Amino acid sequence: MPRERILVTGCAGFIGGYMLERLVGDGFDVVGVDDFSTGRRENMPPREGKIHFIEGSLCDAAVAARSVEGVDRIVHLAAVPSVPRSVENPGESVKASIMATVTLLDAARKAGVKRVVQASSSSAYGDSPTLPKVESMPPNPLSPYAASKLGQEYFGKVFSATYGLDTASLRYFNVFGPRQNPDSQYAAVIPKFVKTLVAGEAPTIFGDGLTTRDFTYIDNVVEGNMLALLHPGRLNGEVMNCACGNRVSLNDLVLKLNTLLGLDVPARYAPARPGEVKHSQAGIGKIAELLGFKPIVDFDEGLRRTVAYLTG
Repeated sequence: MPRERILVTGCAGFIGGYMLERLVGDGFDVVGVDDFSTGRRENMPPREGKIHFIEGSLCDAAVAARSVEGVDRIVHLAAVPSVPRSVENPGESVKASIMATVTLLDAARKAGVKRVVQASSSSAYGDSPTLPKVESMPPNPLSPYAASKLGQEYFGKVFSATYGLDTASLRYFNVFGPRQNPDSQYAAVIPKFVKTLVAGEAPTIFGDGLTTRDFTYIDNVVEGNMLALLHPGRLNGEVMNCACGNRVSLNDLVLKLNTLLGLDVPARYAPARPGEVKHSQAGIGKIAELLGFKPIVDFDEGLRRTVAYLTG
Protein backbone atom coordinates (compact mmCIF):
# COMPACT_ATOMS: atom_id res chain seq x y z
CA MET A 1 0.00 0.00 0.00
CA PRO A 2 1.54 3.35 -1.01
CA ARG A 3 2.34 5.83 1.73
CA GLU A 4 0.10 8.85 2.04
CA ARG A 5 1.66 12.20 1.24
CA ILE A 6 1.11 14.88 3.88
CA LEU A 7 1.84 18.59 3.50
CA VAL A 8 2.91 20.72 6.45
CA THR A 9 2.56 24.46 5.83
CA GLY A 10 4.63 26.74 8.03
CA CYS A 11 6.99 23.79 8.40
CA ALA A 12 9.86 25.96 9.66
CA GLY A 13 7.81 27.24 12.57
CA PHE A 14 7.96 25.93 16.12
CA ILE A 15 5.00 23.56 15.75
CA GLY A 16 5.79 22.83 12.11
CA GLY A 17 9.20 21.35 12.91
CA TYR A 18 7.66 18.95 15.42
CA MET A 19 5.00 17.91 12.92
CA LEU A 20 7.68 17.13 10.33
CA GLU A 21 9.49 14.93 12.83
CA ARG A 22 6.34 13.05 13.81
CA LEU A 23 5.19 12.45 10.25
CA VAL A 24 8.60 11.32 9.02
CA GLY A 25 8.93 9.07 12.07
CA ASP A 26 5.51 7.54 11.35
CA GLY A 27 6.55 6.72 7.79
CA PHE A 28 4.56 9.25 5.77
CA ASP A 29 5.74 10.89 2.56
CA VAL A 30 6.17 14.47 3.78
CA VAL A 31 6.10 17.81 1.98
CA GLY A 32 6.89 21.10 3.74
CA VAL A 33 6.36 24.68 2.61
CA ASP A 34 7.54 27.90 4.27
CA ASP A 35 8.63 31.37 3.22
CA PHE A 36 10.76 31.97 6.36
CA SER A 37 8.93 35.21 7.18
CA THR A 38 8.72 33.99 10.77
CA GLY A 39 10.00 30.39 10.60
CA ARG A 40 13.61 29.33 11.15
CA ARG A 41 15.57 26.72 9.22
CA GLU A 42 16.90 25.22 12.44
CA ASN A 43 13.35 24.20 13.40
CA MET A 44 13.30 21.73 10.51
CA PRO A 45 14.83 18.28 11.05
CA PRO A 46 17.50 17.00 8.65
CA ARG A 47 15.52 16.28 5.51
CA GLU A 48 17.78 14.56 3.00
CA GLY A 49 15.59 12.04 1.26
CA LYS A 50 12.81 12.39 3.84
CA ILE A 51 11.08 15.73 3.27
CA HIS A 52 10.24 17.46 -0.01
CA PHE A 53 10.69 21.16 0.78
CA ILE A 54 9.21 24.10 -1.14
CA GLU A 55 10.22 27.65 -0.29
CA GLY A 56 7.59 30.29 -0.98
CA SER A 57 4.46 32.09 0.14
CA LEU A 58 1.07 30.40 0.02
CA CYS A 59 -0.41 33.71 -1.09
CA ASP A 60 1.19 32.81 -4.42
CA ALA A 61 -1.27 30.52 -6.23
CA ALA A 62 1.58 28.81 -8.11
CA VAL A 63 3.36 27.94 -4.85
CA ALA A 64 0.12 26.64 -3.35
CA ALA A 65 -0.60 24.49 -6.42
CA ARG A 66 2.91 23.03 -6.40
CA SER A 67 2.71 22.34 -2.66
CA VAL A 68 -0.51 20.30 -2.87
CA GLU A 69 0.51 18.23 -5.88
CA GLY A 70 -0.11 14.57 -5.05
CA VAL A 71 -0.94 15.41 -1.44
CA ASP A 72 -3.53 13.40 0.52
CA ARG A 73 -3.79 15.48 3.71
CA ILE A 74 -2.60 18.88 4.95
CA VAL A 75 -1.62 20.31 8.32
CA HIS A 76 -1.95 24.07 7.80
CA LEU A 77 0.21 25.92 10.33
CA ALA A 78 1.46 28.87 8.28
CA ALA A 79 0.72 32.21 9.99
CA VAL A 80 2.27 35.21 11.72
CA PRO A 81 1.74 33.88 15.25
CA SER A 82 1.64 36.90 17.53
CA VAL A 83 -1.14 39.05 18.97
CA PRO A 84 1.13 42.08 19.62
CA ARG A 85 2.62 41.84 16.13
CA SER A 86 -0.86 41.77 14.59
CA VAL A 87 -1.84 44.88 16.58
CA GLU A 88 1.19 46.68 15.16
CA ASN A 89 0.67 45.41 11.60
CA PRO A 90 -2.88 44.12 11.01
CA GLY A 91 -2.47 43.84 7.26
CA GLU A 92 0.41 41.40 7.63
CA SER A 93 -1.71 39.20 9.91
CA VAL A 94 -4.65 39.17 7.50
CA LYS A 95 -2.45 38.37 4.51
CA ALA A 96 -0.63 35.52 6.29
CA SER A 97 -3.84 33.97 7.59
CA ILE A 98 -6.85 34.76 5.40
CA MET A 99 -5.31 35.26 1.97
CA ALA A 100 -2.86 32.37 2.26
CA THR A 101 -5.55 30.06 3.64
CA VAL A 102 -8.06 30.74 0.87
CA THR A 103 -5.37 30.22 -1.76
CA LEU A 104 -4.32 26.96 -0.13
CA LEU A 105 -7.87 25.64 0.33
CA ASP A 106 -8.72 26.42 -3.28
CA ALA A 107 -5.61 24.60 -4.49
CA ALA A 108 -6.36 21.68 -2.16
CA ARG A 109 -9.91 21.14 -3.37
CA LYS A 110 -8.79 21.30 -7.00
CA ALA A 111 -6.08 18.73 -6.29
CA GLY A 112 -8.46 16.30 -4.57
CA VAL A 113 -6.89 16.57 -1.10
CA LYS A 114 -8.75 14.41 1.43
CA ARG A 115 -8.53 16.69 4.47
CA VAL A 116 -7.06 19.97 5.72
CA VAL A 117 -6.44 20.37 9.45
CA GLN A 118 -5.63 23.96 10.27
CA ALA A 119 -4.26 25.76 13.30
CA SER A 120 -6.64 28.18 14.94
CA SER A 121 -6.31 29.98 18.25
CA SER A 122 -7.88 30.34 21.67
CA SER A 123 -7.74 34.09 21.06
CA ALA A 124 -10.97 33.69 19.06
CA TYR A 125 -12.87 33.57 22.38
CA GLY A 126 -11.81 37.06 23.40
CA ASP A 127 -12.18 38.20 26.97
CA SER A 128 -15.34 36.40 28.03
CA PRO A 129 -15.23 35.71 31.80
CA THR A 130 -16.83 32.30 31.24
CA LEU A 131 -14.51 29.39 31.95
CA PRO A 132 -13.74 26.95 30.55
CA LYS A 133 -13.94 28.17 26.97
CA VAL A 134 -16.08 25.84 24.87
CA GLU A 135 -16.62 25.82 21.13
CA SER A 136 -20.33 26.71 21.38
CA MET A 137 -19.50 30.11 22.91
CA PRO A 138 -19.89 33.11 20.57
CA PRO A 139 -16.48 34.27 19.38
CA ASN A 140 -15.26 37.70 20.39
CA PRO A 141 -11.83 38.39 18.83
CA LEU A 142 -9.93 41.34 20.32
CA SER A 143 -6.96 41.49 17.94
CA PRO A 144 -6.31 41.27 14.20
CA TYR A 145 -4.59 37.94 14.82
CA ALA A 146 -7.67 36.53 16.56
CA ALA A 147 -10.01 37.83 13.87
CA SER A 148 -7.79 36.33 11.16
CA LYS A 149 -7.76 32.93 12.82
CA LEU A 150 -11.53 33.05 13.18
CA GLY A 151 -11.74 33.89 9.48
CA GLN A 152 -9.67 30.80 8.70
CA GLU A 153 -12.18 28.67 10.60
CA TYR A 154 -15.08 30.12 8.61
CA PHE A 155 -13.33 29.53 5.31
CA GLY A 156 -12.64 25.96 6.41
CA LYS A 157 -16.36 25.46 7.02
CA VAL A 158 -17.24 27.08 3.69
CA PHE A 159 -14.87 24.90 1.67
CA SER A 160 -16.20 21.83 3.45
CA ALA A 161 -19.86 22.69 2.88
CA THR A 162 -19.54 24.19 -0.61
CA TYR A 163 -16.78 22.16 -2.25
CA GLY A 164 -16.72 18.96 -0.19
CA LEU A 165 -13.14 19.51 0.98
CA ASP A 166 -13.05 17.95 4.45
CA THR A 167 -11.58 20.35 7.02
CA ALA A 168 -11.12 20.79 10.75
CA SER A 169 -9.74 23.65 12.84
CA LEU A 170 -7.96 23.14 16.15
CA ARG A 171 -7.89 26.07 18.56
CA TYR A 172 -4.49 25.83 20.23
CA PHE A 173 -4.01 27.23 23.71
CA ASN A 174 -0.58 28.73 24.50
CA VAL A 175 1.67 26.07 23.01
CA PHE A 176 5.16 25.76 24.51
CA GLY A 177 8.14 23.44 24.56
CA PRO A 178 11.79 22.97 23.62
CA ARG A 179 13.11 24.83 20.56
CA GLN A 180 10.66 27.71 20.96
CA ASN A 181 12.55 30.91 20.12
CA PRO A 182 13.21 33.05 23.23
CA ASP A 183 14.90 35.88 21.33
CA SER A 184 12.13 37.43 19.26
CA GLN A 185 10.46 40.55 20.63
CA TYR A 186 7.24 38.59 20.13
CA ALA A 187 8.53 35.46 21.86
CA ALA A 188 6.16 33.24 23.79
CA VAL A 189 6.15 33.93 27.50
CA ILE A 190 7.77 30.72 28.81
CA PRO A 191 11.04 30.74 26.81
CA LYS A 192 11.30 34.51 27.27
CA PHE A 193 10.87 34.22 31.05
CA VAL A 194 13.43 31.38 31.27
CA LYS A 195 16.05 33.32 29.34
CA THR A 196 15.44 36.44 31.44
CA LEU A 197 15.63 34.57 34.75
CA VAL A 198 18.81 32.71 33.79
CA ALA A 199 20.38 36.09 33.04
CA GLY A 200 19.51 37.15 36.60
CA GLU A 201 16.98 39.70 35.42
CA ALA A 202 13.35 40.18 36.44
CA PRO A 203 10.83 38.91 33.87
CA THR A 204 8.23 41.47 32.82
CA ILE A 205 4.59 40.64 33.43
CA PHE A 206 2.10 42.81 31.57
CA GLY A 207 -0.78 43.44 33.97
CA ASP A 208 -1.12 42.24 37.56
CA GLY A 209 0.13 38.70 37.02
CA LEU A 210 -3.26 37.19 37.81
CA THR A 211 -3.77 36.54 34.10
CA THR A 212 -4.17 32.80 33.51
CA ARG A 213 -3.36 30.60 30.55
CA ASP A 214 -3.97 26.98 29.59
CA PHE A 215 -0.34 26.30 28.72
CA THR A 216 -0.20 23.33 26.35
CA TYR A 217 2.99 21.33 25.87
CA ILE A 218 3.94 20.76 22.22
CA ASP A 219 3.49 16.97 22.29
CA ASN A 220 -0.22 17.44 23.04
CA VAL A 221 -0.71 19.65 19.98
CA VAL A 222 1.15 17.24 17.71
CA GLU A 223 -1.06 14.42 19.02
CA GLY A 224 -4.22 16.46 18.40
CA ASN A 225 -3.10 17.25 14.87
CA MET A 226 -2.41 13.60 14.12
CA LEU A 227 -5.77 12.45 15.47
CA ALA A 228 -7.56 15.06 13.35
CA LEU A 229 -5.50 14.26 10.24
CA LEU A 230 -6.13 10.52 10.38
CA HIS A 231 -9.68 10.43 11.75
CA PRO A 232 -11.57 7.86 9.64
CA GLY A 233 -14.83 9.81 9.28
CA ARG A 234 -15.57 13.26 7.88
CA LEU A 235 -14.98 16.25 10.16
CA ASN A 236 -17.00 18.75 8.09
CA GLY A 237 -15.29 21.93 9.22
CA GLU A 238 -15.50 21.17 12.94
CA VAL A 239 -13.74 23.52 15.35
CA MET A 240 -12.14 21.94 18.43
CA ASN A 241 -10.07 23.16 21.36
CA CYS A 242 -6.65 21.53 21.64
CA ALA A 243 -5.26 22.04 25.13
CA CYS A 244 -4.90 20.48 28.58
CA GLY A 245 -8.01 21.90 30.26
CA ASN A 246 -6.14 23.60 33.12
CA ARG A 247 -4.85 27.11 33.81
CA VAL A 248 -1.83 28.69 35.48
CA SER A 249 -1.40 32.35 36.41
CA LEU A 250 1.65 34.28 35.24
CA ASN A 251 2.58 34.91 38.88
CA ASP A 252 2.53 31.14 39.51
CA LEU A 253 4.52 30.55 36.33
CA VAL A 254 7.32 32.79 37.61
CA LEU A 255 7.32 30.95 40.94
CA LYS A 256 7.49 27.54 39.22
CA LEU A 257 10.32 28.67 36.96
CA ASN A 258 12.28 30.06 39.90
CA THR A 259 11.90 26.72 41.67
CA LEU A 260 13.07 24.72 38.65
CA LEU A 261 16.03 27.06 38.13
CA GLY A 262 16.98 27.28 41.81
CA LEU A 263 16.48 31.04 41.79
CA ASP A 264 14.46 33.67 43.64
CA VAL A 265 14.00 36.50 41.14
CA PRO A 266 10.71 38.40 41.44
CA ALA A 267 8.82 39.65 38.41
CA ARG A 268 8.39 43.28 37.50
CA TYR A 269 5.07 44.60 36.25
CA ALA A 270 4.09 46.78 33.29
CA PRO A 271 0.72 47.97 31.96
CA ALA A 272 -1.44 45.33 30.30
CA ARG A 273 -1.15 45.20 26.50
CA PRO A 274 -4.10 45.82 24.15
CA GLY A 275 -5.70 42.83 22.50
CA GLU A 276 -4.71 40.32 25.17
CA VAL A 277 -7.30 38.40 27.17
CA LYS A 278 -7.35 38.07 30.96
CA HIS A 279 -8.17 34.40 31.45
CA SER A 280 -7.97 31.35 29.20
CA GLN A 281 -8.84 27.74 29.94
CA ALA A 282 -10.06 25.18 27.44
CA GLY A 283 -12.92 22.80 27.67
CA ILE A 284 -11.61 19.71 25.88
CA GLY A 285 -14.74 17.57 25.91
CA LYS A 286 -15.45 18.00 22.20
CA ILE A 287 -12.03 16.94 20.95
CA ALA A 288 -12.09 14.02 23.39
CA GLU A 289 -15.48 12.91 22.08
CA LEU A 290 -14.80 13.37 18.37
CA LEU A 291 -11.15 12.33 18.19
CA GLY A 292 -10.41 10.45 21.40
CA PHE A 293 -7.91 13.15 22.41
CA LYS A 294 -6.46 13.40 25.89
CA PRO A 295 -3.36 15.29 27.04
CA ILE A 296 -0.26 13.08 27.05
CA VAL A 297 2.13 15.49 28.85
CA ASP A 298 0.89 17.69 31.72
CA PHE A 299 1.98 21.26 32.35
CA ASP A 300 4.52 20.61 35.13
CA GLU A 301 6.29 17.86 33.18
CA GLY A 302 6.26 19.97 30.02
CA LEU A 303 7.71 22.91 31.93
CA ARG A 304 10.44 20.71 33.39
CA ARG A 305 11.39 19.43 29.90
CA THR A 306 11.40 22.95 28.47
CA VAL A 307 13.59 24.39 31.21
CA ALA A 308 16.00 21.46 30.90
CA TYR A 309 16.30 22.10 27.16
CA LEU A 310 16.76 25.85 27.48
CA THR A 311 19.39 25.52 30.20
CA GLY A 312 21.11 22.36 28.96
